[in-house]
This record gives sequence, structure tokens and C-alpha cells, in this order.
Amino acid sequence: MRVAVYHSGRDIRLEERPRPEVGPGELLVRVRASGICGSDVMEWYREKRAPLVLGHEIAGEVEEVGAGVTRFKSGDRVLATHHVPCDDCHYCRTDRHSVCETLRTTHFDPGGFAELVRLPPINVDRGTFLLPEGVSFEEGSFVEPLACAVRGQRLGGMRPGYCVAVLGSGVSGILHIQLARAAGAARIIATDVSDYRLATARRFGADAVVRADVDVPAGVRAANEGRLADLVIICAGALAVVDQAFKSVDRGGTILIFAPANPGLTYPLPLQEMWSEGISIVHSYAGPPADMRTALDLIAARRVDVASMVTHRLGLAETGKGFQMMRDGGESLKVLVDPQR
Repeated sequence: MRVAVYHSGRDIRLEERPRPEVGPGELLVRVRASGICGSDVMEWYREKRAPLVLGHEIAGEVEEVGAGVTRFKSGDRVLATHHVPCDDCHYCRTDRHSVCETLRTTHFDPGGFAELVRLPPINVDRGTFLLPEGVSFEEGSFVEPLACAVRGQRLGGMRPGYCVAVLGSGVSGILHIQLARAAGAARIIATDVSDYRLATARRFGADAVVRADVDVPAGVRAANEGRLADLVIICAGALAVVDQAFKSVDRGGTILIFAPANPGLTYPLPLQEMWSEGISIVHSYAGPPADMRTALDLIAARRVDVASMVTHRLGLAETGKGFQMMRDGGESLKVLVDPQR
């Protein structure tokens, strides 16, 4: 089968590898949509493990079913996630799935940028879902990233009537904007340095936009009747954005750190102000099974429009081009790879 192998962010090679063999409890899935995630182009995170086949936002058709699998059959339309928690340890039982020791040991074989992918038994059991009728493969590939946003806003205490500031209007930012709108936000304010992305944020539900290279807190106040935001969501990993977040959050508000920062970056916490103003900080990574189901329901009910977020559809041989689009920004939002094109 053909695979797109990551050697670096600027070196994605189309290669051939043996077709994976399916064992008991496993599935072989023919990938029909595989999203390029922002984490795929974070070279500090990826290059140390190269070469490898990336791609963790997938949907496709069941090609083969391993012995003992009863929930799925050949031809089923499914979506899957690569990282799944054990759902039984102390951390999972206390809703801290992202620090479950099992979570980051689970992976696809070899990865979503391949014609076929083998799903291990734990992924089949806890991280694979049937696509409802009317939900496309492309929409199904958004369930994993949307589940991450669902978990983030849940931990961030999102409430109807909140003013939400989304700092960074890439794919994650647009998902957070739509999710906040679906959750009943009274006002949503988005920031970015790109005019294209600010216009996109407005199209997907932001009530106001503020350029990230101007006075963001002032822009938040101007758009929110003089108040700052109840929930500030950091969707860009720069220290300047963290600083904007602390200056844009209202009394009693919460800062959600959603985007990772480069290793070694630190920020001096304003501890006295946090104490006196009641500011909370939470962070979120991954989306456990319950949040995957919520995300799928939101997409199926058309409460979050992910289909319109796709700006580019590429074949497997063009995966490197897709990485460049994600890295450079420009006039692209979600880039999908269909290995069957």
C-alpha cells in the first residue's frame, strides 16, 4: 500500500509498505479522509520521532474484521481516534483521561496518511465509532479535533450567557467559536493576525474580531460593553497570546490553555491578581470517548458545521503540499488528505 512518510515538515515522501495484517480484535480500515492537524507541523514535537506516518483524524470504510470483533463488519463507515485512554485507572475514573498512562501508548498502524490503517483492539473497543447516515467521511474526520474542543470547554466551565474570547482563529479556534455558539455564548470575540482568518471567524459565528497585533484587551472591552471575557481560549502557542489572555479575562473568569507552547517557554504568573480577581487557569489535551460521542452528535445534528471548514482536498502524493499549507497559513483552513484520490 502507499503511505506518506514524514521525515521532516518539509520532507514528506510517498512510499510503499506492506499491507497491515489484522489480528484478533482488530480492524483494517481503508482511509477516505485524514485531516492535517496543527500538531502535525510542530517540528519540535514530530522530528525527534521521524521517520513515521502521521495522521490521526481519520474516517473510512472497514476493509477487514479481526476474529472476535462483533460491533463492526466489512463495509461499515467508521471514524477512529489514535489515542484512547484505558477508561479504568484512577485518572480516567476522575475525568483526567489525558494523563492516563495508556493514552499515549495507543496508535494507528501505521498512521492516517496511508491507504489502509490497522486499528489495535483497544482502539476498536474505545475509539472507533460508526458514522451515522448523512455524515460524510470528511465530517467524520473532524470528530477527534472537535472532541478535544468539547473537553476543553467542559473543563473550562463554559456556560450559556458567557462572553468568550478565542485567541487564534485557525482550525481549533473556529471549532471553539462554533462550539461556544452551540453552547449558548452571549458574545464571541476572535483574534488573529490574518485578515483571511478574521473573516473566517466572522463567517463561523464570531460577533466581533480583533487583530492580534493591536490592543486585544481594549478590543474585547469595546466589543463586550466595557467588560472583559468570561472565558478566554488560547488557540495559539506564542507567549504574547498568553499575555493577552491574562489581560483579557474578566473577574471570576477562566483561561483555557488549548494550544501547546514550544518546550522551555515560561510565563510569570500574576499570582496576586489571580487570587484577588478569582482568575482560574485550566488546560486540555485530547478527547476521551464520551467527548468523542458528544462531538459526533454535534456534527450529526449540524450544530457545528465542519463540512464548510474544508478548504483543500488532496491526494496522498500531495500530503507534503498540505503540510506546507498548514505551516504557511495563507488562505487555507482545513486541509484533508484522501488516500484514495
